[in-house]
Amino acid sequence: MSQRRSQGQGQPRISLAEVTRAREETLPPGDGRTVGEDDGPTLRDLTECLFFSPGDGRIWLEDQRMVLVHNTSLGALRRELIERLGIARARGLLTRAGFVSGVHDAQLVRERWVDADPAAMFVAGTRLHSLEGVVKVDVVRLEFDPPRGTYDGEFLWHHSSEDDQHIAAYGVGSEPACWNQLGYAMGYVTTLLGKLTIFREVECRSMGHDVCRVIGRTADEWGDVSEDLHYLNAEGFAGVAHDPASVPTAAVLPSVACELPPLADRRLVGVSSAFNAAAQMLRRVAPTRATVLFVGESGVGKELFAQMLHTISPRAQSPFVSVNCAAIPENLVESELFGVERGAYTGAVSSRPGRFERADRGTLFLDEIGCLSLTSQGKLLRALQEGVIERVGGTRSMRVNVRVVAATNEDLRKAVAEGRFREDLFYRLNVFPVKLPPLRERREDIPLLLNHFLRHYNELHGRKVRGFTTRVVRALLNYRFPGNVRELQNLVERGVIVADDEGVIDLPHILRDEEAAREMLYSVGDKGRLDQMSPDGQSGGDHLLDRFREFASDAGDGPSLDALESQLVRAALDKADGNVSAAARLLGLTRSRMAYRIRKLQA
Repeated sequence: MSQRRSQGQGQPRISLAEVTRAREETLPPGDGRTVGEDDGPTLRDLTECLFFSPGDGRIWLEDQRMVLVHNTSLGALRRELIERLGIARARGLLTRAGFVSGVHDAQLVRERWVDADPAAMFVAGTRLHSLEGVVKVDVVRLEFDPPRGTYDGEFLWHHSSEDDQHIAAYGVGSEPACWNQLGYAMGYVTTLLGKLTIFREVECRSMGHDVCRVIGRTADEWGDVSEDLHYLNAEGFAGVAHDPASVPTAAVLPSVACELPPLADRRLVGVSSAFNAAAQMLRRVAPTRATVLFVGESGVGKELFAQMLHTISPRAQSPFVSVNCAAIPENLVESELFGVERGAYTGAVSSRPGRFERADRGTLFLDEIGCLSLTSQGKLLRALQEGVIERVGGTRSMRVNVRVVAATNEDLRKAVAEGRFREDLFYRLNVFPVKLPPLRERREDIPLLLNHFLRHYNELHGRKVRGFTTRVVRALLNYRFPGNVRELQNLVERGVIVADDEGVIDLPHILRDEEAAREMLYSVGDKGRLDQMSPDGQSGGDHLLDRFREFASDAGDGPSLDALESQLVRAALDKADGNVSAAARLLGLTRSRMAYRIRKLQA
């Protein structure tokens, strides 16, 4: 290490291309095969995805914006996290941040090198980590079988940026410290393999070793991974029971028609920033008595969050009562909420308590609150304001101690403006609003959710499906998910039922709904690639050049497609004064795709 440092001092700067060539010449053999220029993303290919725009302050890795940050500033952030939150919580934050980065890099490799050999795609993660200045990776052993869902790899990490800062702050200790890098490896391989893969650091420079040694295997091959997944678990929720012998689930399933077996761990799990923001708000409001309003699209898990809010609150030992306001007939709303006395109306043969009474000292969850009529809203408002209810047909008022939690998938402010929802009730419910993100805004969580749902439905249906094919994972990572987590859950359950035992879930196993299939496959390009879709459902791969090729193809006789394409490429380069990035933007291409076409012209 000291020799390496002395060699670096006082050396002249070299170009990125020279670094690329030098690195390519020293790349390890990996799994025993050489990844050729046309066989997958070499470091040179990956380097071509990195470009700078100093004039407007942006750096890109393909279509992902990057930031060049001082490692010492990251070290300062790391120290403050450890000192303020403690080692366990700081490690969790850094691990989840690394996981998100790994997921994004895996998506980049999938979309850019669709036809690459699987070995090249897995090795590309090690090269990206080096290119990003995080750590130099040597492959010691790499064995994997995507159809069977197996992965076993061993790697050496040199010059870890995390170790540099951890050792500078705390010296050599007894525990590994490359937390962010472990999260990256887990996110990257889990996304490519379609099955949760756990990495463990068995040797670390922060423990006094010369290099860091890391081993990665799928969760089922490790056995007990509860401690590993604890750091991907949004720090858990204080007060929730945890069985260390069980594998933590990636999410708690929303209600389904059949009776699900009890889950070992009721913690919410997510690594995306959108999910963690909602989880943080949940932790803030849980100890209080404030009314909470969950807002989000259908299927995002509003009832799940409400149950977790109750579980981590001081009311956890009291009842949690849920009512779907959209499912109660108008003439029964009052009796369902407040109860009924015997003889109050025809058919009332006995007295029974309402939901408010049953939830006394606990939590009452009012789902789809926007579906109540104005009359029912008025009756509910009185109960919320005064904490007093009266059964239908009764003469005695009862005081109840109930925390009300409501949920809606519509804009209540708009409903108030349109006269469909009482303004006074809205402000009574909107004390602490929590917006729950749709799944398309937390795609980093999809690999964890896939693993959880696969494990759960294998157990529920007595199946032994091993995992997902590459194209399934790619499709789901790019799908818009109008049904959110509930839709993903249904797709995985369908796949578990249809796929062969001991087999894997493929695209035909989950595409049964024609509308979903059409939307998923809308963005398939001329090479069969599933390009990422924009929020409005349009394909990200619908480039100007692609549309031109379709037009030229329909034109019949005339210049060849290649000749027409070359004219467009040359014209764009001339207009951009030879700037490849600017020419690519003119044609609606990524810089790497433009560079590929330029190489074709020069061949």
